[in-house]
Amino acid sequence: MKVIIAAAGTGGHINPGIAIANKIKEKQPDSEIIFVGTPRGLENDLVPRAGYKLVTIDAHGISRKITADNIKNAIKTLKSISKVKKVIKEFKPDIVIGTGGYICGPVMFSAHSQKIPTMLHESNAFPGIAVKMFSKKVNTVLVGFEDAKKRIPKAKRIVLTGTPTKVNKLNLSDIEKNKIKQELGFVDDLPLILVVGGSQGAKSINTTLIDIISKNINYQIIWSVGQKQYESIKEELSKKNINIENIKNVKIVPYIYNMEEILNTVDVVVARSGAMTVTEIARVGKPSILIPFPFATENHQEYNARVLVSAGAARIILDKDLNEQTLEREINSIISNKDEQLKMGKNAEKIAIQNVEEKIYEEIEKILQ
Repeated sequence: MKVIIAAAGTGGHINPGIAIANKIKEKQPDSEIIFVGTPRGLENDLVPRAGYKLVTIDAHGISRKITADNIKNAIKTLKSISKVKKVIKEFKPDIVIGTGGYICGPVMFSAHSQKIPTMLHESNAFPGIAVKMFSKKVNTVLVGFEDAKKRIPKAKRIVLTGTPTKVNKLNLSDIEKNKIKQELGFVDDLPLILVVGGSQGAKSINTTLIDIISKNINYQIIWSVGQKQYESIKEELSKKNINIENIKNVKIVPYIYNMEEILNTVDVVVARSGAMTVTEIARVGKPSILIPFPFATENHQEYNARVLVSAGAARIILDKDLNEQTLEREINSIISNKDEQLKMGKNAEKIAIQNVEEKIYEEIEKILQ
């Protein structure tokens, strides 16, 4: 099987693409798979790291405002179509798959124009512009949440599969969890909180965390600040005479590559509510405090968060209400009540969709047959 996967920008678009690629390789080891992305996004790190070839095009997201930059970006994106068409013509894929985001525009258009079978995966509860635009043209649209179905009424075919991820529940023993904690420099007997703002980091969460870790806390934190924000966080902490590499009960990293291991070890997750994050929290069954990114398109992160909140699996703090007091109150509320912690974790697991990658592979086969 020869496959092109369009995935760019953030881990929320790229990691599902990698998970789909891995499943195809598992089923058909001789498959050839290439990714199409941009020269700017996280795909330049994650895709080669996963062992796949990346072809880049100069595509851009376009906002709804008419500005000089927007016009320039639109022209660049239109010009990128010719490069995608050339890649498709030379590679001759059996199928082209997009995992959402603006990269899907030129790639899906090019594939459709050359009559190549196409598939889109939408991770969010509120579908993005590219998925809505091409839903009636592609062979199949796969969705991560049931709620997304009603928002793509013109789709030729739509299937609920869940969102693919490399993260699974590991059922680690206490001994195994303690070993992971010790390797990170933590002790066994204090709760461990994972704080992550998505692959790019989250400024409001990071600012709040600086306030929290500037004093003594009765829990431990592993904090992924985002690769682009690590140096600025380091500088902010140094102003408070805090060494980023030596903070009691806190470990700060730019990015977490072993997320499966970390998620299965921590007690509570504090995070943005991108579709990938929500999916991974549900799959491992962890209580969470979700802080939706307020400027996400169509406010889709709040829709994602409400799925877990409605299931009794998460608490929500809107970004405008986020501060040291509101976040600490929610963290302490969960870690001080073991029964509530376990209940929230079980509720999260209940909404997790199982065998996601297998379902997606079956849909790929249906198209190719």
